[in-house]
Amino acid sequence: MAHVATAGPRLHADFDALLASLLVASVFVYARGVTRLWRKAGVGRGIHVADAARFGLGIATLAVALLSPIDAIAERSFAMHMIEHEMLMVIAAPLLVLARPLEASSWALSDGARQAIAGFTRSPPVRHIARWMSAPVSATGVHALALWIWHLPPLFVAALASAPLHVLQHVCFFASALAFWWAMFAGARRTPGAISVACLFATMLHTSALGALLALAPAPWYGYAATAPAFGLTPLEDQQLGGLIMWVPGGLAYVAVALAIVGAWLSPAPVRRGRG
Repeated sequence: MAHVATAGPRLHADFDALLASLLVASVFVYARGVTRLWRKAGVGRGIHVADAARFGLGIATLAVALLSPIDAIAERSFAMHMIEHEMLMVIAAPLLVLARPLEASSWALSDGARQAIAGFTRSPPVRHIARWMSAPVSATGVHALALWIWHLPPLFVAALASAPLHVLQHVCFFASALAFWWAMFAGARRTPGAISVACLFATMLHTSALGALLALAPAPWYGYAATAPAFGLTPLEDQQLGGLIMWVPGGLAYVAVALAIVGAWLSPAPVRRGRG
C-alpha cells in the first residue's frame, strides 16, 4: 500500500501482496452481489451496468496508483507522489462511491450476515457516527483536516521514513475521500443539495490554496532532496510541479462535479409518455 524506499523490498512486497488481495476480494464480493441481484431482478436493475463499470474503473485506478511503476517513481518524486494521491482521492474514491458498493455487498452476503450487520449499524453509537460522517459539512471538514495535517512537513517527512505511518497516511486520504464523496452525492439517495455544491467549492478553495503554497514556496518542504531526482528536476522544481497538479487539475475536479450537479438540477425532467 505504501511506497517507502527505506522499508526494504520485503516489506514493500508484503504491502503490495496485501493490497492486491484486498482489491481481488473487493471485486469478488461486488461481482457476487451484482450477479445475485441481476439474476433475481434482471440485468441493470437496482445496480446499473454503468455502476458496475464505475466500480471496475475505481478498482483499476487504485491498482494503477499503488501497484504500478507510478508507486515506484513516487519514492523519489513529490510530483508523482501528488499524482498518486489525486488518483486516490479525486478519481478512485468518487467512482467507487457512485458504484453503489454497499448495495452490491449486501446482496453478496447471506441472510444471516445481512441481519447481523443491520443490527450492528442500527446501534445508537454507530448510527450517530454514520450520520455525522455522512453530513456534508463534517465530511468536508474531516477530509480537509486529513489533507492539511498530512502535508505538514514534519508529519509528511516522518511518513516517508516509516512504512506503517505511510500506510496510515494513504488510509486517511482514501477513507476521508470516500466519506467526503459519499456526503457530496447524498449517500444512497443520490440527490445532492445546495450544501454539497458549497462544500465542493470550499474544498476546491482550500486544496488550491495548499497547492499554491507548494508551488510558490521558495524552498523544498520535504525530504526528497536526499534522494536521486526524478525526471531531471531539482527538489524545488519537483515540489512546484506537484503543487501545480494539486492546484489546477485537482481543484478543477471539484468544480466540475459541482457544475455537473447544478446542470442536473437545471436540466428538464424527462417526459413520461402515457399509454394509449
